[in-house]
Amino acid sequence: MDYQIKQDYFPYKNETDLIINAAIEVHKNLGNGFLEIVYKDALCMEFEYRSHFYEREKHYPLYYKDVLLPHSFYADFVVFDSVILETKAKSGIANEDLAQTINYLKCSECKVGLILNFGKPLLEIKRVVL
Repeated sequence: MDYQIKQDYFPYKNETDLIINAAIEVHKNLGNGFLEIVYKDALCMEFEYRSHFYEREKHYPLYYKDVLLPHSFYADFVVFDSVILETKAKSGIANEDLAQTINYLKCSECKVGLILNFGKPLLEIKRVVL
């Protein structure tokens, strides 16, 4: 029997693959153990080297009942105008990280998020789709 995966099942698969490949290169060169900010800086360099369009610390205002709240959030990255990227450097991806990414997706127009954790010997990857 021949199976096909529908493109809708993995939206933005090409984009997420490109992001993951850049992150693997960063992890391969730096390893684990650095602060999160170091990996963010290295990802910027790698994205620029690969000519991937990205925005770092993308600002999103928050509203409650159509009223702008005094606090907003900043996604670590928005890559290709379509994928929220959250970068971590800790012992593992926690449920709170997943909840945070889901909330970021709800506030943005993005439908796909990636959580990349550089804090382990192997890059940890979590894909989130709304």
